[in-house]
Amino acid sequence: MAAIEAAGLRKAFGSVRALDGLDLEVPDGSVCGLLGPNGAGKTTAVRVLATLTRPDSGTASIGGHDVVRYPHRVRSVIGLAGQHAAVDEDLTGRENLFILGLMHHLGRHGARARAASLLGQFGLADAADRLVKTWSGGMRRRLDVIASLIVTPLVLFLDEPTTGLDPRSRADIWATIEMLAADGTTVLLTTQYLEEADRLCDQIVIVDSGRVTTHGSPSALKDALGRRVDVTVADGADLSAASAVVARFAQRPPSLEPSENRLTAAIAAGAVTLPELVRGLDAAGVAAQDVSIRRPTLDEVFLDNTGASGEPELTEKEVVA
Repeated sequence: MAAIEAAGLRKAFGSVRALDGLDLEVPDGSVCGLLGPNGAGKTTAVRVLATLTRPDSGTASIGGHDVVRYPHRVRSVIGLAGQHAAVDEDLTGRENLFILGLMHHLGRHGARARAASLLGQFGLADAADRLVKTWSGGMRRRLDVIASLIVTPLVLFLDEPTTGLDPRSRADIWATIEMLAADGTTVLLTTQYLEEADRLCDQIVIVDSGRVTTHGSPSALKDALGRRVDVTVADGADLSAASAVVARFAQRPPSLEPSENRLTAAIAAGAVTLPELVRGLDAAGVAAQDVSIRRPTLDEVFLDNTGASGEPELTEKEVVA
């Protein structure tokens, strides 16, 4: 069963077309990474799915509830941690979660118990009674994420949850996401960090100019690109000859990096073996320092499926202003 479904979503802000027929299907209990350049439509898609913005056309549902017809039902089964912290820094961590528990009608005892449980589960118990403004950025971001879990959501939206965090804090957020997924929560994650998506996501959806350009597991997306050849030469003067050899097997002209005496090219899987390539370079008189045939990275998948979008994502408030 799909926890998230969207078909033909369109949304424009003035002359800016943020979503242009976006389709999306996220299986129940999985982690989906929504990737794309700035202005591709990622945040707008999350806002539509979380009932914060109405689409101009198309349909979307969360747990079988239509986001336009039944927004209150949708809100009862989702959690959302946006790009900006939603917690009060002049309260303690425990007070923040306690107040949110009261807002979700857990009652004083239930809200207090839920706050203590979440703080302990996600490693924040020792700082629970300190003002949040004294916490590190990573701890505050982790609190923001678990604040969306006061009532365990069917679907959790995380909009760039680790942007600006140091590596240790990012690792803490990753562990939190993995824990949630293991407990059965469906997670839709937008991120600027491709290694983050590669590690956490069962499925990657790449969007550009408001529509999906490709989707699949990280492994399947890499394999779909074939293989990459990397050649580093001892003398930059050999780059041209090396490029001519590699071009025999490449799907497009090799990309040259003269400052590093290096070239990279895309080839079909099985187009050439490493020994064949080395022999070809030797026959051309190329003194190669390093030659490799490797699987593409998710960065290369991303670049292959996106263009230069260049438009910032706008909210209705910004358009009116």
